[in-house]
Amino acid sequence: MLLLIGALVVLGSVAGGYVLSHGNLIMLWQPYEIIIIGGAAFGGFLTANPKHVIIETFKKVPGLLAGSHFNKALFMDLLAMMYDLFNKARKEGIIAIEADIEEPQESPIFSAYPAVVKHETLVEFICDYMRLISSGNMQPHELEALMDAEIETRLHELEEPAHAVGSVADALPGFGIVAAVLGITITMQDIAAPPEVLGHHIAAALVGTFLGILASYGFVGPLSHAMKHEAFEEAKAFECIKACLLANMNGVPPQLSVEFGRKMLLSNVRPSFVELEEHVRSR
Repeated sequence: MLLLIGALVVLGSVAGGYVLSHGNLIMLWQPYEIIIIGGAAFGGFLTANPKHVIIETFKKVPGLLAGSHFNKALFMDLLAMMYDLFNKARKEGIIAIEADIEEPQESPIFSAYPAVVKHETLVEFICDYMRLISSGNMQPHELEALMDAEIETRLHELEEPAHAVGSVADALPGFGIVAAVLGITITMQDIAAPPEVLGHHIAAALVGTFLGILASYGFVGPLSHAMKHEAFEEAKAFECIKACLLANMNGVPPQLSVEFGRKMLLSNVRPSFVELEEHVRSR
């Protein structure tokens, strides 16, 4: 929602200031300039990125309009789910959760937290490392190194769409200049035309530069930064799980194990100790 509000503020400020300065909005409507700038930017985007990044980028944009999924409610469910897994393993033995981690979609524990289960990568991360822990063949420091490597790789993957969009933002002012130069070329063809005709051509050419810069700094650049923030928030979820798993592996009780994970969260989404304790008890 904030993404949409921000875009409207940019449009309202630029258009409103222009109109109040006695500008004519119709002059800013130059569809051929938009085709040049938008088409060139999209073509560069397709050329620069592999297919999976292009697909992932288009998947990310609609989700940004709805706001981040990684909020306090999700993290409270995630920590409560980790507690349930640890508690079952502690009471019934690590073998008791084998069915849960092999078939998470059928597990009563996982099914109780649909908001978490929707994030398949988080569930897969939990199940993979619970399997490794249950095997009993790895030391905590070995598991931590493996987790760090996977989280680093995952963060790189999550940031790829943001970098791709950021490259487009960097290129847009240049494509705006390209459109402006082409507009000046058209103007020079009609150099003998009356001043009012020349003025119209020059104004249309300048709009190309304006559109490229506005699109870059007002829309596409901020979109890239929003994608980076979302990638960082998702990476924090993996770090939260990592902290919980390592604490439990080192013999820390379930209630304190999830406290290790809670401490990894950013302050704006981190539940208090009491909030988490009440949430766990209410499940």
